[in-house]
Amino acid sequence: MPRRHLRVTGDPESPLRVALSALRTQLGVPAGFPPEVVAEAERAARAPTVASYASCDWHDATDIPFFTVAPPGSTDLDQALHLSRRTGGHDGQDGHGGYRVRYAVADIAAFVAPGSALDAETHRRVTTLYFPDEKVPLHPPRLSEDAAGLLPERTRPAVLWTVDLDADGRVRATDVHRALVRSRARLSHEDARKQIDTGTAGEPVALLAEIGRLRERLEVERGGISLTVPEQEIVERDGEYALTYRAPLPTEGWHAQISLLTGMAAADLMLAHGTGVLRTLPAAPSGDVGRLRRTATALHVDWPHHVSYARLVRSLDPYEPRHAAFLLECTTLLRGAGYTVFRNGALPDITTHSAVAAPYAHCTAPLRRLVDRYTAEICLAAAAGGEIPDWVLAALDALPGEMAEGTRRADAVERACVDLVEAALLRDRVGDVFDGYVVDLAQRRPTVGTVQLENPAIVGRVEGGGEELPLGERLRVRLTRADLTRTDPEAAKVLFAVA
Repeated sequence: MPRRHLRVTGDPESPLRVALSALRTQLGVPAGFPPEVVAEAERAARAPTVASYASCDWHDATDIPFFTVAPPGSTDLDQALHLSRRTGGHDGQDGHGGYRVRYAVADIAAFVAPGSALDAETHRRVTTLYFPDEKVPLHPPRLSEDAAGLLPERTRPAVLWTVDLDADGRVRATDVHRALVRSRARLSHEDARKQIDTGTAGEPVALLAEIGRLRERLEVERGGISLTVPEQEIVERDGEYALTYRAPLPTEGWHAQISLLTGMAAADLMLAHGTGVLRTLPAAPSGDVGRLRRTATALHVDWPHHVSYARLVRSLDPYEPRHAAFLLECTTLLRGAGYTVFRNGALPDITTHSAVAAPYAHCTAPLRRLVDRYTAEICLAAAAGGEIPDWVLAALDALPGEMAEGTRRADAVERACVDLVEAALLRDRVGDVFDGYVVDLAQRRPTVGTVQLENPAIVGRVEGGGEELPLGERLRVRLTRADLTRTDPEAAKVLFAVA
């Protein structure tokens, strides 16, 4: 599910870049990998193996012309895909037999031996951490950006999902097994869009739009929500910072639907098998939705009371700055998501992810997320009718806690980065007065709250000077602090007072 995408360009010695570097030190983010982990990664890169697994029938799928679609410059390529039509009228629709989705996911388990120093390091890190200026990877780059990544014209081990769809995009059959794959092309989302728009795309790329749109329709039908979260870019010009938004391309949404399809297939496979780990999310508390409604009002986003959240989100235009800012705030409703383990046919009370509106599992980003390695092994065993490896079963009960801690760390990084970016944008405007809207109050402290500015679209802490703040109402506020250098996590870098 989406996170805020923040990107900073400019001089590495600029105040914001220096502050981001200091933030990594403050948060205890590791600067590199221990020597023994690097050595293990190097050995594994030269000789990947899955000899310790109960079953490993390596299927040769290198004849399939897979391709990757990722942002420019991406080096940790988890997935490659190939899309084709099925013919023969299996669904009785004028010879249209539907579609075949092949989704190859990097097989990181072929490189990480259970119980090794490398394995222990991934359990400490849990996820790749993304800062606006760099990332802190889950695995050593020798693996995540080289030997394990699905780079073009490189034969790589993969967990290969094959999902057959009918002519309406509904799942008809699912299979998953280990395979050797070879990607033929690395496309950016813009590359794919241009090929599709100009009619120059071959069938595997052209079908990304066809299948993606079908899956989007089915998402609407089941009540699911996909947030088109824009990327925020912070641009430095003559010592000053400006905020711009980059709206996602349609190809990003279509590719996300293929990943979502695979995660739903994985959940169904594990539920049928009786053991697994799901990504679950209960319905958002009414208080969170109420706060989001106040944010909509602050940003002049029309949200009639008879319009559902899902319908509103689908109506927004991420190219419109106010809508883009609101979509970023919508990610807060996903913060209650967790990981739910079940065993031996005893299914949990909650099996669905409310934003997906279906059972769902994380399984398509193993280079960047710990749990996906374990999900893959359970699904491989379920599809083959075999036994789940002991090392997977031994780790299951601890996984939700580990992933929760990793997610908490990633959330803390995101919040701290947003604070720094907003401080950079406002650092020369201390004393200025802004129009805003009080969208939230501190628990048991109605004199302290959160204000959403109309322009720029920034959220900050506001103090009422002893007076209770008017929740849900407009308020003029004065910027009293915009400090990039503050290191106290309890002290706001951006602070407003009632004007």
